[in-house]
Amino acid sequence: MNPQIVYLNIKEFEASALEELFLSVEWSSGQYPSRLKRAIGNSDQVFSAWDGEKLVGLVNALDDGEMTAYVHFLLIRPSYQGMGIGKALLDMIKDTYCDYLRIVLISYSEVIPFYERCGFEQSQTGAPMFLTTLLT
Repeated sequence: MNPQIVYLNIKEFEASALEELFLSVEWSSGQYPSRLKRAIGNSDQVFSAWDGEKLVGLVNALDDGEMTAYVHFLLIRPSYQGMGIGKALLDMIKDTYCDYLRIVLISYSEVIPFYERCGFEQSQTGAPMFLTTLLT
């Protein structure tokens, strides 16, 4: 039996719900639930997927208000992956930013095929770059 997934456009979350979701996919961001709560709250767009009271997926984007939107997080609890939730959340972002020139994201190599199926292409002229600072 498939769960009944409800999608919401909200920015307010319990820190513990975000922590649980992020740690379910082993993302280190989940180790900083207070910061994560503030970061999600400061995003320009946030769509989430819920199975009852359980947060099972989330996508957020930052934008410049005119030309480019950056998808920062897209994550789905492992037990809910493969149900179309990630695609549905990404479609909400694509619909929201359909008048922008581009939507940018950085993908882990193992999920590049998912993003390609969703219409994204790998850059042939650039590569993502990071400067990671130490969180204390």
